[in-house]
Amino acid sequence: MARFDDCPCAGGTLDKLLQPAILTALAQGDLHGYRIVRQVAGLPIFQGHPPDVSGVYRTLRLMESRKLVTASWNVSERGPAKRLYAITAGGRDCLRRWQVTLHAYQHAIGSLLAASRKAVATRRTPKG
Repeated sequence: MARFDDCPCAGGTLDKLLQPAILTALAQGDLHGYRIVRQVAGLPIFQGHPPDVSGVYRTLRLMESRKLVTASWNVSERGPAKRLYAITAGGRDCLRRWQVTLHAYQHAIGSLLAASRKAVATRRTPKG
């Protein structure tokens, strides 16, 4: 029997949606990196599996270079300094664009799901 653990059909490529997930978390308030990872992991699309932490920080750096988020050092009397991330106006505009894109994806995925159900329900005998 075929194994699908490493196949995209298992949902392993959903990390491509990391940017809108991060923007969604930050739209609710400023967060430290660890909190971003926890909030993103809690989104249903990640099915309770936390995203790769280094991937989150790489994405945050890229988003910062694109001026979608800002980062500042939060120094407290207890514990080490932490980077605090905030969404910018450009980040909010980007999130609005993601909403349009995700809505289109939702429609396209619904159509693909319907077509695949129909194809599976249609029993065809292999040739040869």
